Amino acid sequence: MASLNKCLIMGRLGQDPELRYTQTQTLVVTLNVATSEFRSSKDGQRQEQTEWHRIVVWGKQAENCNKYLKKGRAVFVEGRIQTRSWDDKNGQKRYATDIVANNVQFMPSSAPSSYGTQGAGSEYEAPLSADPFASQSGGGYGAPGGGDSFSSPNFPKADNKERESSFGQSTPSLDDIPF
Repeated sequence: MASLNKCLIMGRLGQDPELRYTQTQTLVVTLNVATSEFRSSKDGQRQEQTEWHRIVVWGKQAENCNKYLKKGRAVFVEGRIQTRSWDDKNGQKRYATDIVANNVQFMPSSAPSSYGTQGAGSEYEAPLSADPFASQSGGGYGAPGGGDSFSSPNFPKADNKERESSFGQSTPSLDDIPF
């Protein structure tokens, strides 16, 4: 049976990145990222529930995260979940679950807080990647040079008239999604 260990997190840093070096002088940065979810309580009040995620970033990406990220900055992290264990001073077995980042993208300060809305600031900008090779060609998502290929003859672009709903408003297209 096949298995998959992949995690996607988009949230804000709760503190500045924590920079460390291993005994072999490998750079490692820890990010504490908060994600929030809104729910209605039994009495109908809107409540925010925040989860904190410990993200571990290695090598060149760690260097870029330490250099450019600060508390409050929005990030998009792709990685895998890893649980580690150790014995504390009292001999008790302790466990911690981390997300080991494969890719960290720096979201602009004006990044949308949820789909269809924008945060304070100027126009939305494309996210910046901590991966120095992210902008190189080499495929991804089905396109030979990277990116999505929705302008091929098999996927003609619809004009706004074709995308209008029965209420006369335009429905979102792939071009409308900010990321």
